[in-house]
Amino acid sequence: MPYFDSASSAPLHPVARQALQAALDEGWADPARLYREGRRARLLLDAAREAAAEAVGCRPDELVFTPSGTRAVHSGVAGALAGRRRAGRHLVVSAVEHSSVLHAAAAHEADGGTVTEVPVDRTGRVAPETYAAALRDGTALACLQSANHEVGTEQPVAEVAGACREAGVPLLVDAAQSLAWGPVAGEWSLLTASAHKWGGPAGVGLLVVRKGVRFAPQGPADERESGRAAGFENIPGIVAAAASLRAVRAEAAEEAGRLRELVERVRARVAGSVPDVEVVGDPVRRLPHLVTFSCLYVDGEALLHELDRAGFSVSSGSSCTSSTLTPSHVLRAMGVLSEGNVRVSLPFGTAEADVERFLQVLPGTVAQLRERFGAPAAAPATGGGESLVVDALGRRCPIPVIELAKVFGDVPVGGTVTVLSDDEAARLDIPAWCEMRGQEYVGERPADHGTAYVVRRTS
Repeated sequence: MPYFDSASSAPLHPVARQALQAALDEGWADPARLYREGRRARLLLDAAREAAAEAVGCRPDELVFTPSGTRAVHSGVAGALAGRRRAGRHLVVSAVEHSSVLHAAAAHEADGGTVTEVPVDRTGRVAPETYAAALRDGTALACLQSANHEVGTEQPVAEVAGACREAGVPLLVDAAQSLAWGPVAGEWSLLTASAHKWGGPAGVGLLVVRKGVRFAPQGPADERESGRAAGFENIPGIVAAAASLRAVRAEAAEEAGRLRELVERVRARVAGSVPDVEVVGDPVRRLPHLVTFSCLYVDGEALLHELDRAGFSVSSGSSCTSSTLTPSHVLRAMGVLSEGNVRVSLPFGTAEADVERFLQVLPGTVAQLRERFGAPAAAPATGGGESLVVDALGRRCPIPVIELAKVFGDVPVGGTVTVLSDDEAARLDIPAWCEMRGQEYVGERPADHGTAYVVRRTS
């Protein structure tokens, strides 16, 4: 069964499996002890640290291993903010950061700090000048991911790092999605990553703090990992993580070219074979293995289930696949269509035949779901009153947009359709429908129940 969700977690690399098995036999002892078993464990830990530091592009004594990438982010943010408390309590993040960064920002805000979220454009990219403008007196730390985990857009880290350095503000880079493909450019100050994103075992993260960066570890003191990651080191996992990172880096250039060609095929064929689809993310400055698209009039959860039945494992940022019933914060920040959202992220070694079969299965699957949901094949042009009201209260994505499309041809050019909806996704998907259809989104206003979204017919 083709697995197309490596952005969530990559399959264990064969080198990681071999290293893990070997380290289970050799690296079980306490590396802080002086007897032979402890010395052997220390040698394995030191070698893993050197290999990981070489891949990151830092000194070995700047890198510590953490129990996860999330823990690395939380420790990095908290430690950097505490270390620069005298400078101020202002934190800058982008609007599309991984939830681990946003959760750390929320905790900082709850503790009395202030946070600025830098917006992104429709491709999911921050403008360096906009990010630089968010820096101010009292800014203690800035955070920017190297590449987005949902849409693959690469961020201008080097330019932002330059602006941060000029302002005297350290920059923390979440490199979880990009580290397998190469080191992060620019003069960043802190970096985090997670081994299971590149084919290492789960339960191992990296935290890098450059020399000279003020950093005060939070929580009870611990002598392990320079005091920055408490607890007994998971040496077998660490050894496997470092070995797999070195292995994927050796394959990265060739595999990036091959997967980029497959992703380009997906981008082109999906746009050409599936009507009413929006391929999102930067078409050029993006990760080589990841593509995301959204299909109008399709329930995201139903689409994922049907693709799973067809043998494909993919993920989604649609609100209808979420327990919160709100669209992904990334798609929301970008202002793109969220319904029927599919993220395809190809692991190393993905077969061309599997991608080709996916492209053959997808159009029919989407068409069947649209028929099931009663989506219109084309909007009727029967004419009618100057304005219509569609009551979609209590109905979830994609029904409000489907109901809009069904009646839109019944108003003349210049007429309006008002959609009443209490689904949070409508705030994103109705404007996105207008963008795709070339119609005018007038805006929203409070209604007796939910919100009224107004669309004007322009053609």
